[in-house]
Formats: sequence, C-alpha cells, structure tokens
Amino acid sequence: MPKTFCVVGHDARQQAAAQALREAGLRVIGPEAAVLADYVLLPMSQDRVSDEVARTLQAVRPGTLLLAGRPGAPVCRAAREANLPLIDYFQCPELECLNAVPTAEGCLALLLQLRQRTIWESDFLVLGYGRIGRAVARRLDLLGGQVTVAARSAEQRANARCAGHKAVTMEQMTDLLPEHDTVINTIPAMVLPRQKLRELPPQALVVDLASSPGGTDFAAAAELGIRAEHALALPGKCAPRTAGALIVQSVLGLLEERGRLDETAGD
Repeated sequence: MPKTFCVVGHDARQQAAAQALREAGLRVIGPEAAVLADYVLLPMSQDRVSDEVARTLQAVRPGTLLLAGRPGAPVCRAAREANLPLIDYFQCPELECLNAVPTAEGCLALLLQLRQRTIWESDFLVLGYGRIGRAVARRLDLLGGQVTVAARSAEQRANARCAGHKAVTMEQMTDLLPEHDTVINTIPAMVLPRQKLRELPPQALVVDLASSPGGTDFAAAAELGIRAEHALALPGKCAPRTAGALIVQSVLGLLEERGRLDETAGD
C-alpha cells in the first residue's frame, strides 16, 4: 500500500507538491483526514502556527513525521509539544541549490516590473555570491546587464571574477553605491543600513532576497525615497509548479535516505 501524505495549505506551491506526490504514486489527503497520514507536509516558512496546522498536529497519530521548509520557531515548538518528529527539508543542499533558480528568475521578473529600463546595458550591484547571488548575477549577465559583485569572501570574489563579473570587497562596495540605482542583496545580515542607503542615487531600487529580516534598513529606505522590496518566497509566487516539484523531489530523497518510504504504512 502506498504511503500517505497529508498536505497542509492551499497555496499554489502546496497544491503543486500534492500533484507531484500523486504522480510519484503516493496517496495524498487533506488535513481533515490527517489521522490516516504517514507524513505531513507543512507549508513553507511559517512564522506562526495557523489554525489549520494546529488542528492537523492534534489529529495525527503519535510519531507521524512532519516535513517543513524553514519552519519558524512557533512551528518547531508546536511540534515538540505534540511530541512529533520534524524535518526541515530545506537542510537538503540539493534543494538549496535548485531553489536558487526560481528565486533568480523571480528577481528578474521584479526588476522588469519595477524598473523603467532594460536589463541590457544597465548596471547592477549584487551583494553576496552564494547560491542565489551566483544565479542572479549569471542571469543578469546573460541578458546583457553589467554586474558588479560585492562579497566578504576572497574565494567568492575570485569565483565572481572567473564568471566574468567585476568583484569588490564589502568595504569597496560603499564607494560604488552612488553609481548604482539598482542593488540586489542576498546577504542575511544588515549590509544596507541608513548610512549606506544615503549613498544611493535618488529613487534607487533595492531588491532584498535575504531571508527575514533581510539585510536592508527598510524604514530608512522609505524615509530616503528609496524603493526597497523584501522579496521573500519568490519561487512559490513566481514558479509554484516548479517549486512544489522541487520540494517533493527533496522530501522523497530524504525519506529514501532514512529508509522511511520502505516501512509498512501505519507501523
């Protein structure tokens, strides 16, 4: 008998994940039948325990495995209180790597929506050169953008140079701010405080892709007339079918590694 997944949440990404599970030959149910579940797939990045999640945790059988992406502290605490094991599937390096692609494409969509010029022959300052920074910089370059990468790590700066980008230290980045009306941040630390935002040209755009709380002083940006967008969860917003399929791919890989898919349902 196929394993049963209870998929919680109704956004497009969760629905795409449910469909991908069905296509993999697994049984999918909703929270109303959670007691039958072998596994529960929770929504991404929840900073609170929704009523639906709370009801699901109360309804499942003891020991039912919860799977979540970057669960917030409230969700982790609720799982512990319910004595239910929880796996963060975003700890899978493969998913972190693959998820950078829809994040980068979502960033490009924002740039085309919020700017009044082409990416071609425009200057971009990308802060950070991890998975997402690399994916963004590469796509900007392929579309004819002029990319400068600022990174703390000498190795990251060397990799950026090898990819054909200009590369500077975070200290040198400050001198470049007046020349860039578009900055894309991927560093989850305060790298764009008020004093640095003041150096940007009038009506500059900052797209912050870093996880919450981001790396930008958003209140200061608003006061200075700078548009700063904290662009969270772009894969789920811009490419939910791809995002859902990638989640399922990673979840099934994790379960197979742990031998969980081979256990008898209901054991």
